[in-house]
Amino acid sequence: MKHFATEEWIDFVNQVSSPKQQEAMRKHLRARCKRCMDTVALWQKVRTAAAEEASYQPPAEHVRMVKVAFAAAGQATQAKEKSRLVEVLFDSFLQPMLAGARSGGVGTRQLLYYAEPYQLDLQIEAKPEGNRLIVTGQLMNVNSSGIAGCDLKMTLSNHRGNVVDTVTNKFGEFRGELENTGDLELSFVGQNGKPIVISLRNALGNLYGSKV
Repeated sequence: MKHFATEEWIDFVNQVSSPKQQEAMRKHLRARCKRCMDTVALWQKVRTAAAEEASYQPPAEHVRMVKVAFAAAGQATQAKEKSRLVEVLFDSFLQPMLAGARSGGVGTRQLLYYAEPYQLDLQIEAKPEGNRLIVTGQLMNVNSSGIAGCDLKMTLSNHRGNVVDTVTNKFGEFRGELENTGDLELSFVGQNGKPIVISLRNALGNLYGSKV
């Protein structure tokens, strides 16, 4: 008795063999050839499973759970990258003033950050009149012993929708003013094209609480 090859049975199950070939193979199956019948049964199961997989739609609640899990993982990764990227060298709310950091009076906060290859000297103070923060800073490139460059865009935000854009001058200095909600975020684009983000919750502590 002639047996057909596995490839021929796959074509038979997928109905791509010629009519003459199909008729010959059906006749062979009617002869009760166990080996070929088992081969056909196997590839019919494969074809059915593939068809079911293509039309399968997972429950909506399962999709939502997976999306939330991936989003949380992405946020954790971003937070980890930011923590490695920015280092606090000095904070006047935590320790005495360092030589070389900007001087300021009572009610101001002095901060010094390092984000390779930059050093950022930052001063935050409350404007005497109104409910506003004044942010003054200088960005230096410590690798080249010079300023980071003029006309570098610095973005300030208070986490409440108030966003202010300012640019560095030829000395790497910048200044911005925005509504005081208690929080502050400063961001700019680094040399590698990736954003550097510095976020301060309760930027002036309890010295100047938000009026919002």
